[in-house]
Amino acid sequence: MTRTPGNWRRVHIIQGEAKVDTDPDVVMTTLLGSCVAACIRDPGAGVGGMNHFLLPGDMNAGAQTQSESYGLYLMELLVNGLLKKGARRHALEAKLFGGARTVDGLSDIGAKNGAFAKRFLEMEGIAYVGGDLGGDQGRRIEYWPHSGRARQILMEKTVAAPRRPVAPAPAFRPAPMPAGGDLELF
Repeated sequence: MTRTPGNWRRVHIIQGEAKVDTDPDVVMTTLLGSCVAACIRDPGAGVGGMNHFLLPGDMNAGAQTQSESYGLYLMELLVNGLLKKGARRHALEAKLFGGARTVDGLSDIGAKNGAFAKRFLEMEGIAYVGGDLGGDQGRRIEYWPHSGRARQILMEKTVAAPRRPVAPAPAFRPAPMPAGGDLELF
């Protein structure tokens, strides 16, 4: 059966979500900047899914921080959702996307997100089969969980608008009150 892009059922994943599907006609989509999306599937079971996470806060602390627990929760939610739909842990394969450095001068949370996701896959024994992490551009991801196909569309860089000097507001001077003392309210 030939499918055209109009026949796909789109499922959009927002930050803080993880979704799993077995339908061959589903494409999962998300928009990423410094966030990371893990696209994980079991090719033999025909089940796959995607999550979208950002590790807020300082990742320089020791072992597992509260920030990492947020990413860990979404990674485990995705893996457990796959297992419930028939995936086999030993057969899981993953693609990672995102982790861009979108704002110069601030900490590189995107790199921290990407490093966390790679570390998670390694610790869990999930094969890392591709993707694209880092850079300085946001991206739109389309992922077909049944087939494992993924497409990345880079967004144009946002250039900060030049700052124009702002003229100070004129001083407030109340209007003079009439001398007669009459007051009319509507």
